[in-house]
Amino acid sequence: MIDKIHNLLKEISEATAHNREEVEQLRLKFLSKKGLVSILFDDFRLVPPEKKREVGQLLNELKNQAHQKIDSLKSNFEGKVDGADKDIDLTRPVILEPGTRHPLSIVRNQIIDIFARIGYRVAVGPEIEDDWHNFSALNFPPEHPARDMQDTFFITRDPDILLRTHTSSVQIRTMEKNQPPIRMIFPGRVFRNEAISARAHCIFHQVEGLYIDRNVSFADLKQTLICFAKEIFGEKVKVRLRPSYFPFTEPSGEMDVSCNICGGVGCNICKYTGWVEILGCGMVDPNVLENCGIDSKIYTGFAFGMGIERISMLKYQIKDLRLFFENDVRFLKQFRDSW
Repeated sequence: MIDKIHNLLKEISEATAHNREEVEQLRLKFLSKKGLVSILFDDFRLVPPEKKREVGQLLNELKNQAHQKIDSLKSNFEGKVDGADKDIDLTRPVILEPGTRHPLSIVRNQIIDIFARIGYRVAVGPEIEDDWHNFSALNFPPEHPARDMQDTFFITRDPDILLRTHTSSVQIRTMEKNQPPIRMIFPGRVFRNEAISARAHCIFHQVEGLYIDRNVSFADLKQTLICFAKEIFGEKVKVRLRPSYFPFTEPSGEMDVSCNICGGVGCNICKYTGWVEILGCGMVDPNVLENCGIDSKIYTGFAFGMGIERISMLKYQIKDLRLFFENDVRFLKQFRDSW
């Protein structure tokens, strides 16, 4: 054992390298898990007890010498160009493969363009919100389940500060600062404490809309949404409205479109019903108007909100929402010609 250590010490001291690749080969030979030094350490258990002290000291010296030798050889090539690198032509033009917009960005811009053509302007707001703009002004009572920690990300011990759960908070900010007529859409990222699956994520993107003026009716809302659905999905899309409940609208509804992923036969996206809910909507509750300083006896209005991920999944027949967040280049390349 001692002779092996001395022979290896001599081999290490005489080792030389002509480039970085040879240095790496020496490192693997001596210091890798299956290297010569490691093998001797594994054999240390076979050394007789009376020899362990002497052999142990020699092994430690061997290991230190090996590290010092490798570090010394590495330093000889720092800042130097290997022979293979000398052949690189730095004046050669670089050919870069063109990138593409993310499908969520593509659909977001399409939605904005559709509503811009019928007179809607864009407004944005903060992602970190307070209770008033995210809940209270929108007619959420203190006991509403959306206030529960399971749904909302509170970012301080103070329950008044949170990550917004919808872009409706921007609607409130807009109504506080502007008097009707108001016709705006509110795209943005929102956060909810939900389990990540093929149909849900803790981060997602919304576009909400708001129209406040004199004599605005549910018929105006219905026609606006039907127009949007046919623009984004095509003239053949089927649309249905169902009654629903939201604290900030009354009456409230949800709009479904025919599932173009399965053609109405049934799949995991449409829960095997042939229909996919794409947005919630309704007439703005008078209490919400009053909370923002707008006279509900003079003005009425409607609001709607949709998830961009859900629209994108239907538009491009994507079956797993998680693909939007994985940054897989193979997935993103498919949308190169979509904008």
